[in-house]
Amino acid sequence: MKALVIGGNGFIGYNLVNLLLKENHQVRIFDRYPNRFMPPLAEVENVTGDFSNHGEIAEAVRDVDWVFHLAYTTLPQTSNDDPVYDIRSNIADTVQLLQECVKNKVKKVVFISSGGTIYGVPQSAPISEDHPTDPICSYGITKLAIEKYLHLFHWLHGLEYVCARLSNPYGELQNPDAKQGAIGVFLGQIARHQPITIWGDGNVVRDYIYIGDTVKALLCAAQYDPAAVNGPRVFNVGFGEGHTLNQLVDAIKVVVGPQVEVRYTESRPVDVPVNVLDISRAKKYLGWQPEVTLEDGIGKSWQWINSLQLK
Repeated sequence: MKALVIGGNGFIGYNLVNLLLKENHQVRIFDRYPNRFMPPLAEVENVTGDFSNHGEIAEAVRDVDWVFHLAYTTLPQTSNDDPVYDIRSNIADTVQLLQECVKNKVKKVVFISSGGTIYGVPQSAPISEDHPTDPICSYGITKLAIEKYLHLFHWLHGLEYVCARLSNPYGELQNPDAKQGAIGVFLGQIARHQPITIWGDGNVVRDYIYIGDTVKALLCAAQYDPAAVNGPRVFNVGFGEGHTLNQLVDAIKVVVGPQVEVRYTESRPVDVPVNVLDISRAKKYLGWQPEVTLEDGIGKSWQWINSLQLK
């Protein structure tokens, strides 16, 4: 198959591209920037462009079988600051992408949604895909709206799709200077001999999944044929277990040693108290399940962080 990975030079995208190549698929990357940690891959068609440029997107979608949509302009913690921008830059441009996918007879769109924000404050945990969706940030609302547009385009035009509601991916190539991604940021702070900063009291519970397991789920989603089994098109992708931030710090100390300083700051209103995903649907229909434990994944991440020689 020939795959277009929109946002293919990002953390998830670059790892996905490497897996696609390993599985002998052709790959085209569409991104505004190169990967900040790795050189361009010679065996990949690299296209530099802006997701908001409809002409560039129209060109990028030509002659591909699968489209992985990973590009997004906002983050959960900042999306409420300018929800109009969130709407314009994500929903409208994604609808334009879907129109091009229909024109070019794309076989499958895999959309990277958000298991961490779509459900809002959970009524129960672990959270299944049938849980009510009441996001408390604009980021979650726009992700949910795009899921609905994918359903609409399937209904109207037969465009096949899968929505992958990710929990909290971590691992190699995760930017230690980013504004999200606790494990990558924490390890980056430790590598620089800085204290870890935790929002709130550290009792917020999250579901962390290693990036290698994450991209395997995305490939399984592309290969999955929901029509053949009358199956669902929305899947949670996580480890299926929760850890508090304090437990996460304890797990990090096992890998890097006890010399970790932690500072606590005021909690944030966008942080729901618990978010752990029920992944039984993905196991059943995608034939996928995570394999890398939190401790092993932190070890892999720490090894990569050390290779950056941060100062």
